[in-house]
Amino acid sequence: MANIRSQIKRNRQAAKRRLRNKSVRSALKTARKKVRLALSEGDLETALARAREASRAYDKAASKGILHKRAAARYKSRLARQVNRALAAGAGEG
Repeated sequence: MANIRSQIKRNRQAAKRRLRNKSVRSALKTARKKVRLALSEGDLETALARAREASRAYDKAASKGILHKRAAARYKSRLARQVNRALAAGAGEG
């Protein structure tokens, strides 16, 4: 344990931030899962809506510094690609 006042405060701040960041990362994983679940069930409209929500969440996390902007872009791209493939396959059936 640090005995310098400023370091004690820094440790407190870091602990708070770590919890907040962990919560946001967990929410991002959940958002990603929801998109994949909707895709696996074949519910394309829900998948599209959830992908939009997830994309927004990734942008927000990147802007807050919780996730690197390129990592956010990579996750968004992968989700969009999955949704677009499913939409293309769904359009081909009809």
